[in-house]
Amino acid sequence: MLPLERKKRIRSLIEKERHIKIAELSNRFGVSEMTIHRDLKPLLEEGCIAKTFGGVAWKQDGQEANTKVQGCVFCGRGYSERLAYRLILSNNRMETACCAHCGLLRHIQMDGEVMQAICSDFLTHTTISAPLSWYVMDTSVHMGCCHPQVLTFEWREYAEKFVKGFGGNVYSFEEAKIVLMQKMNGGQNNCHSQK
Repeated sequence: MLPLERKKRIRSLIEKERHIKIAELSNRFGVSEMTIHRDLKPLLEEGCIAKTFGGVAWKQDGQEANTKVQGCVFCGRGYSERLAYRLILSNNRMETACCAHCGLLRHIQMDGEVMQAICSDFLTHTTISAPLSWYVMDTSVHMGCCHPQVLTFEWREYAEKFVKGFGGNVYSFEEAKIVLMQKMNGGQNNCHSQK
């Protein structure tokens, strides 16, 4: 079976059964679980399925369809969980930005409506509080997301060690917002440019 046909069948199966385990998909289609994960990636990015413990669930019906994520709340592009920046707003709504660059800009834009913001530590991939994080800009490492690129770290010490190896500057949350706005207003880069 061709990969495209397998992906269509997987989508239909998940939509029909509403919840299915990765191992079961692997067995049904006779491919590795890693192949199934690759096949599921576009559906996850589309927002029509959600990860569950050991599997996936269909999200296209009822209330969940209203919260379907099309892409970054700021620039509209797709995002990976590794770089995602989430804002929890005062009306109990959550918005997801593709990266800390767009997350910080949206944070500034939403001002007093943001109750909490979370992101992922660049090194450990653990969820951390955005206002307590450290931000690295102007590094030589390029993640293929928005520019000027902003990477997040839980500990200043690790951010500084990263900068020693890959260049850049370390900023607190408040400093990062100011510097990012200066860079954006200075016309040095825009949200969609990539290196």
